[in-house]
Amino acid sequence: MARSLAPVLLLLVSNIFMTYAWYGHLKHMGSKPLLFAILSSWGIAFFEYCFQVPANRLGYQIYTLPQLKIMQEVITMCVFAGFTLFVMKEKLTLNYLWASLCMVGAVFFIFNPD
Repeated sequence: MARSLAPVLLLLVSNIFMTYAWYGHLKHMGSKPLLFAILSSWGIAFFEYCFQVPANRLGYQIYTLPQLKIMQEVITMCVFAGFTLFVMKEKLTLNYLWASLCMVGAVFFIFNPD
């Protein structure tokens, strides 16, 4: 159980860094020069990769590549939803729910044996 959960947890941490690197500058660096935002995002993204690469290496021993990718996308949607609500203070619309349900369908099909 712990072996199959480790990649998921590493992907979760990786996505927190990724989401902040990609979108955090919109809230926190709007008055800074663009180059500063780019370099800061690269610095944050370094930590993303420190978790992403081990997650994929460990995960590939357990899951197929398509399963890893779908897990990544679902985790990204969940982290992004939290970031949108709690950091950016934006509301999630009903369309976000429908998109999330499509992702649930993708998980079903990718993990369903042929």
